[in-house]
Amino acid sequence: MDFFRLTEDRIREAYKNGEFENLPGYGKPLPDDELANIPEDLRMAYRIMRNAGFSPEEASVKKELMTIEDLIKQSKNELNKEELTHKLNEKMLKYNELVSKKGGKTNSSVFKNYEQKIEKKFLK
Repeated sequence: MDFFRLTEDRIREAYKNGEFENLPGYGKPLPDDELANIPEDLRMAYRIMRNAGFSPEEASVKKELMTIEDLIKQSKNELNKEELTHKLNEKMLKYNELVSKKGGKTNSSVFKNYEQKIEKKFLK
């Protein structure tokens, strides 16, 4: 007997014996799917990311960080670079806040880079 058939048989037997009747939420409708607004073909990916600890807001901020970093690298205007660096610092703080709220470590290369910039600025 294969594993799938064995599992199905045990579930049927438990159902017949009433073992599922005392479970929380028995007889109540399932809660609304919080990802109902996401296209069906992307929902599984969103669930996997959420279960792994990623949030859409966190991913969005990280994407903005990378975009600002690229703009700084390409900019030749020092005033523009300074403004972009200020934006980058704000986004890094926001990202750090999002990560630390869920108990994650914020010692990524992005924050190590940020730490080095602070040390250069204040410890010169």
